[in-house]
Formats: sequence, C-alpha cells, structure tokens
Amino acid sequence: MDFDTIPKTLDRFRPPPNLTDYRQAYRDFDWQQARIKDQGGGINIAFEAVDRHVQEEQGAQPALVWLGKQGERRVYSYGQLQGLSNRFANLLTDLGVARGDAVFSLCGRTPPLYAALLGSLKAGNVFCPLFSAFGPEPIRSRMEIGDARVLVSSARLYHKKVAPWRSELPHLRQVLLYDCQGDCPAGCLDLDLALSEASEIFTNCPTQAEDPALLHFTSGTTGPPKGALHVHEAVIHHGYSAWCALDLHPGDVYWCTADPGWVTGTSYGVIAPLCNRVTLVVDEAEFDPERWYRILADERVNVWYTAPTAIRMLMKVGDELVARFDLGALRFMASVGEPLNPEAVVWGQRVFGMPFHDNWWQTETGGIMLANFAAEPVKPGSMGQPLPGIRAGIVQVDEQGQLTELTTPGQVGELALRLGWPSMFRGYLHEEARYRNCFKGNWYLSGDLAYRDQDGYYWFVGRSKELIKSAGHLIGPFEVESVLLEHPAVAEAGVIGIPDEVAGEVVKAFVALKPGYEPDDELLKSLLAHARKRLGPAVAPREITIKDNLPKTRSGKIMRRLLRARELGLPPGDISTLESDEGDLHEK
Repeated sequence: MDFDTIPKTLDRFRPPPNLTDYRQAYRDFDWQQARIKDQGGGINIAFEAVDRHVQEEQGAQPALVWLGKQGERRVYSYGQLQGLSNRFANLLTDLGVARGDAVFSLCGRTPPLYAALLGSLKAGNVFCPLFSAFGPEPIRSRMEIGDARVLVSSARLYHKKVAPWRSELPHLRQVLLYDCQGDCPAGCLDLDLALSEASEIFTNCPTQAEDPALLHFTSGTTGPPKGALHVHEAVIHHGYSAWCALDLHPGDVYWCTADPGWVTGTSYGVIAPLCNRVTLVVDEAEFDPERWYRILADERVNVWYTAPTAIRMLMKVGDELVARFDLGALRFMASVGEPLNPEAVVWGQRVFGMPFHDNWWQTETGGIMLANFAAEPVKPGSMGQPLPGIRAGIVQVDEQGQLTELTTPGQVGELALRLGWPSMFRGYLHEEARYRNCFKGNWYLSGDLAYRDQDGYYWFVGRSKELIKSAGHLIGPFEVESVLLEHPAVAEAGVIGIPDEVAGEVVKAFVALKPGYEPDDELLKSLLAHARKRLGPAVAPREITIKDNLPKTRSGKIMRRLLRARELGLPPGDISTLESDEGDLHEK
C-alpha cells in the first residue's frame, strides 16, 4: 500500500460524501452559506441542536443512545431531549440563576450532563464542563477563575472532590446533585427530584450571536489554566464543520468517544452532531477494546470520531479481536487530539477497509480548522487541508514583532489562521493581555509549528510552547508543579512531557527536596500519591525523579526546556540564562 497517499473510493458506501469537490467548495465558500437564525431572530446553540428538529417534525428520531456501565441502554428522542433540557432550564430560572451566570458540570457521561448543557444554553447561562477524572485542585482552580455560580454533579463526585472545600467558594450558590438515592447532602439540591417536578415547556432566552455560551479551560505553561470563552455564534461553525469534515448526514449513527469535559466532547460529542440531526452514541464506561468493538457493531455506528491514543491502544490489542465483529455499517473514521502517526492511518485501511482521517483544531478555535476530507486522498501523518471558510498559513514573527507569511512549500513556521470564522474564542477570562498576545494583525497564532506541502496539506512539527499533550489532554506544567510544591518535602519542581508509545506524551516531574528529607522509595510513593489525589490520574505525573537541584535561570525560573533536553538526550540550546553550569544533574 502507498504509504504517502491513500485514495478514496466514493461508491463503496452510500450516501456519497457531503463535500465532493473540495477545491470548488473552498474557492466559492462564503460564511453566509452557513448562517442560521432561530425563531426569535437571534441565535441559540441549544435551539439549533435540538428544538429546530422538533419544530421540523423530527422529534421522534433518536437523538441519544446512552450505554451504562452495567449494561443499561436508554434511547432519548429529540423530543425527549427537548423536554429534559427544558426542565433543566426551568429549574435554573426557578432557582433565580441569572442570565450569564456560569453553570459548571462535574459529571460522568450520564444523561443529566446533556440535559444540563442544553438547558443552561436555553436559559442564557454560560456552561463550563469539567473532566470528571480531575482531582480536587484542578476543579477548584477552574471554578474560582470561572466564578462558578452553579455546579451540577453526581453525589459521589461531589463528596469525593468538592465537599471538603466548597465553603471556600462563596460565590457558588447552587449545587445540583443527581444519584443522591434519597440522601442529598445539606446545602445541595436533589437534581433528579427537582427535574421530575419541573415543566417541560420553556421559552428559550433570546440570545444573540455574541452572547457568551461556553467556557472551556486550556492549561497554561507558566500560569493558571486559561478560560477560553465562546459565544452562541460558534454553532454556525460547529454544524458546518461536522457536515464537511466528519461527513455527517441526517439519520447517521455517530460515536465521538471524547468526554464532554473536554472541548471535543462538547463541540463534536454533543452540539455539532445534534445540529446535523444524527443519533449520538454515549458510552458511560471507560476504554475497553472488546466493549468498543461491540458498540460499533451493535449500534451500527456509521461515523466514529476518536483519539490517536485510543487507536494506538486498539492496535496493541491486535487484529484478531476486531475480526470477530461486523462493522459493515461504519462509513467514516476520524481522529483528533494529537498528531496521528502514519502507521495508525494505514492500520485503519488494512483492518477496517478505510483510513482514519486526522484533523486539527484547538480549544481557542472552537472547531475543526484542518481536516482530511472524505472525498479527498488521505496523506498519512498529515493534519489535512483548511476547511472552506478557513484561511490558514505558515508564518514567522521576528524579534521586532513583524509577521511574514511563508509561502514556499516545506518551510517550517507557526501555524496561523486568518480571523473571521464564527467559533473563534472571544477572550480568556480576566486575562485580556494574554488574549491579545494570541493575535498579530489579522492572524491568530496557534503556537504550533508546522509546514505546508506542495498539495496544500499541513503537517505538524511540534509545539512552540511547553504544554504537554497526554492521551489528547492538554496539561500545563505550572499546574502540576504547583501541587507538587504543596508537599512538605518539595523545595522545587519542574514538569515536562516525555514521549510515550500509547499516550503520545506522559507527565514526568523532577523535584528537589527540602533539607531533612531523604530520597527513598517511601518518599517517592508519598509524592506520587499526593499528586494523584490532588490532580487525578489524567494529570498527575507518571514518574517523579528526585534531584539535588534543578536547572534555573538567573531570575530563578525552572528551565523545563533544559530538563527535557537532558532527559531525552537532545541539544541543550541556548543556556546563556542558566544560573550556573551544572553539568549532568545527579539523580537519586
């Protein structure tokens, strides 16, 4: 098989791809083609995702198939999803939650999460999903930054991760808990009971295009997490991008394996597919190869959107397992979250009879920017081509701040996007200067290094900053270091990402100890346990190394770049700001 390009066969499955002529579509596209208006002359994400289909007499179509950990299976129609979200919107109104207040969720992949997301948007609130595997510290820091007024969670997660410090957030006015089983904690409201008593009739808040709608946190390298704010107009790009990049057709059965605690799981796990009137598959359980293949087969999934880490884990299991299942309904497979290695693309072609289609975007872009399209050849390892309506480029910014676009194929620079797409974030909460620094002229600077080949495909080279991307999760070193420094034995901490065959990268920490502490196995276990308890397993270091001291600049900043270079045997680069020439740091 040609490893460079995998051609597409258009007539193997029906219906044909939505985007049959990419170049013509790109040349002729205007955002007015994708404009939508709700019944009030404004625009509301939840209306476009659910209510519109009910108005168009499609309310009986399945909207969501929920698969529980214990084998439960519940099907919710668009009409039922409308009713559930209306109940939640009415509950917020009855509780006096003001328009624009932030509603945070700390939920597993359970039905209340979807009711809360859509209901909050209907009521004019800003919805912020949190990853349920986070530990208490990441949860608290995000709720503080986001000025959380309402929290939706399960009783179990609340007791474990929120209750001990809830009193430290005086602005948190309402805590709505499901699965209380008749024993709702003091100061909290039984969500199951409250929803059962709420009305299914609700008139959506008349939101406009620029009204805040979604808050997604992305980790910073040198500071606390950044809260990226998105508006209701983003739904225009959500719906259109899923139509052209994920090839969604009305009536498709679609499975996005991303958790809604991350931007992918919200934008393309809920909003975008519902806008295209598909049936969502939602699996509450964690990754299990046999379970995943059974879901693809039993639910007759047509379009599957997953992460490179999951694909690599399936590859490790081997080909025999997948051969036991009938996956004949599967038409299109896509990947996102980190670069997809070429071997995985070719493996998909061999095992499933079709390649995985990688695409690229960021929390800040709000939606897919580059993609390998259904009707275009796939170049294994490439992020693909810009969507119609998206103008991408490779740029350089010199020391004087002057931007130059690099037009020669193969030149490496920073991947940038011309401003103007609807789902672009509108700011970082409380960090206007940080937001402005993302732009140069009329370009958004992604911070990712890439190049464009002679055919217009883009290829990822690396990150210009120090974010760690592990199993599709962006992890900020500062956040992990801050928790490690809370341990009584730790004097200094530096965190980097190191390559991992399955997860792409894993977190590794280096610490220097305070006087009086010995670097023995018991202390290492204590440090790891502390980090896992505070940060959760998705963010905590996989490995901790104790050193006599860490490389620092003269101003005292830990040089993560030098830690990484020494760990991986890379050139150290510029060390002119190094505090002293330490040579090789002694490991304990």
